[in-house]
Formats: sequence, structure tokens, C-alpha cells
Amino acid sequence: MTRLKDNKIYLYIFIFFIISVVNLYNAKYLNELYKYYYIKQTIWYIAGFITMIFFSKRNLNYIFKYAPFFYYVLNILLLYLLLFGNSINNIKAWISIGPINFQPSEFMKLALTLMLINVLCSKDKKFIKFIKMFIYTLIPSILVFLEPDTGAIIFYVLIFVIMLFFLKLKWYYYLLFLILGISLISCFIYLFIFNQDLLIKLIGTSFFYRVDRFINFRTNNYQLDLALISIFSAPLIRNGFNDMALYIPEGATDFIFAFSIGNFGFILAIIIIILYALFIIAINKIIKKNHNKKAHYLIVSFNLMFGVQVLINILMNVGLVPIIGITLPFLSYGGSSMLFYFLYLGLILSLITTSDNNKSMNSFHMDRQD
Repeated sequence: MTRLKDNKIYLYIFIFFIISVVNLYNAKYLNELYKYYYIKQTIWYIAGFITMIFFSKRNLNYIFKYAPFFYYVLNILLLYLLLFGNSINNIKAWISIGPINFQPSEFMKLALTLMLINVLCSKDKKFIKFIKMFIYTLIPSILVFLEPDTGAIIFYVLIFVIMLFFLKLKWYYYLLFLILGISLISCFIYLFIFNQDLLIKLIGTSFFYRVDRFINFRTNNYQLDLALISIFSAPLIRNGFNDMALYIPEGATDFIFAFSIGNFGFILAIIIIILYALFIIAINKIIKKNHNKKAHYLIVSFNLMFGVQVLINILMNVGLVPIIGITLPFLSYGGSSMLFYFLYLGLILSLITTSDNNKSMNSFHMDRQD
């Protein structure tokens, strides 16, 4: 197992755990359904920690070898959801196994990352790599779009963009992609503002109203209004244990950040932000311990994905970006997201274990030579 003195990741995770469980204990005042969420979250943390330890002892090359298998299985599960899945909050995103809800789109983020890294490190020509990466990203994006799950698509696109920069195409390709992207967005905005009838004919009524809710997210948004009141009316420090300052819908999940501030004041928001920054720095330091390209791509992808998720959730809570169902890592209640990050961390921590083993072997050979 990775030695604690080599990194502070375990310590940060433990602090996340304490903050999460204390807030979820208070969530029982939000809704009767949240009454035992703090216990369930504890179980998810234990399961996640075991998962992390298990994969930290695995050989990363072995994981990359079987990445295509996991990628295709998850795509099959996403297709199964579209055809036979039960709708929860108008989204077909969860497979129910007894009392457990499993969300394949969360784990697809890791499977897609591994697949694109495999392509990136292959011997194919750059253009062929680009085509493969695009297709591998497009398939789950379409399936998840039809669920619909906007949040997951954002991360699939982010993973693709990260790998695209690692691909190191000629500069004019990136310029072309930028121009095409800006042109498409500009056309869409123009039609949305000046010719909505034509836009509805092109994309359909259902998708149009999804976009409308996305753009006009601050209009008559009861949930966001309460979150903003909770944040901006909170003192620097508040003892909100076993108490609740203000009711916030989804305070245990998407709006855990606002709920945390309402419970304990702005001081907790500062602690959370600093904790996330320290966690990302600790992960980034692992790059120095390993010079493998695949490992480098894996760590950079994790940090960017993790950082973007934290940023979007916080901006969501303060009303600066639309509400798109993105949780706050390690703090929001949720099993699939929790296990996804623990699994991903296990793969990253396996790099330290491998590095330590290599050093031990090198030291052994040097002793034998002496």
C-alpha cells in the first residue's frame, strides 16, 4: 500500500469524509428521505476506500490492456438504460441492483479516458488517432445525451479536448476547431434569439425546452434562490450541528456547498476550497514520481476533470452557471460518483507503489553488485 508519508491524499480524503458525514447528518431536516444518508455515505466511503486500496496494488498496464472491454460493456449498459431503464427525475441514468443505484455514465468517464490514452500512445498516424478518439467520445456522448444527462457529456468532451492537446496536432487544426465551434455556437444563439420556430424544427421541441431551461436557469428558480439566500445570509462562523438555518432542495447532493455554508458559515467554504486545492496539488506531485506517458496523461486528466467538477458545482451553487446535476466530489451524497473517483485514485496511487517497487529492486541489485 502507498505509504502515508509519501503523500497526504489519505488525510485529505478523511477530512472530506468528516465534512460530508456531518453535513449529511444535518440533511435529515431537509427531507425524511435523507434521514440515513450519513450512514449510507459512510458505507460508500468504506466501499470506495477498499476499492482504492485494491486498485492501488494492480499493475496499471494490466488495466490499460482491458480498457476496451470496460468501455464496450459500459456502452452496452448505457444502451440498455435507453431501451429498458426506469426513469428517475425524467432521466434514465441508473441501473437498480436491489437497494443500490448504479450509474454507468460516471464510470464511462474513466473507461473513455483509458481508451483515449491507449489511442494516444498507439503507433497510428495522428489523423487516424484523431478519428478514433472522436468516435470513441461520440458514442457514449450520444447515448448519455438521450438519457438525458448533460453533466456527463461535459466531461466526455473535456476528456476528448485534453487528449486532443496531448495529440499535438498542427496549430492550424486547433484554430480550425475553434472557428468551427464558435460558428456553430453563434448560429445556435442567433436562431434561439431571432428564429425559435426554425430552431425547434431542426432540433425538436423536447431538446429546445431543455436548452431554454439551461439558458434561462435563473428565471423563477426556487432551488437556486434558496441556495443564494443560504450562502449570502450566512455569518463567518455558525454552529449549525443538529440544526438547519434554511431549507435547500437537493442540499444533500447538488447543493451541498450552499448547505454546508448555511450549516457552519463561510469559514467552512474557505476550508473546502483550500482542501480541494491541496488535494489537486498532492495528486499532481505524483507525476514527478513516474515518467510513463500513460501515467502522465492519466494524472493530468484526473486533475482537470476533478477541478472542473468542483468549479462547476460551486459556480452552480452561487448562480453563475446553469444547474446541470453535477455533484461536489467527496462531499455530495452519491455512490457512483464516489466509487468512480476512488477507483481513479486507486489507479493513480498504483503508480507510487510501482515506483517504490522499482526503487527497491534497483537498491537490491546495487547491493548484490557491491
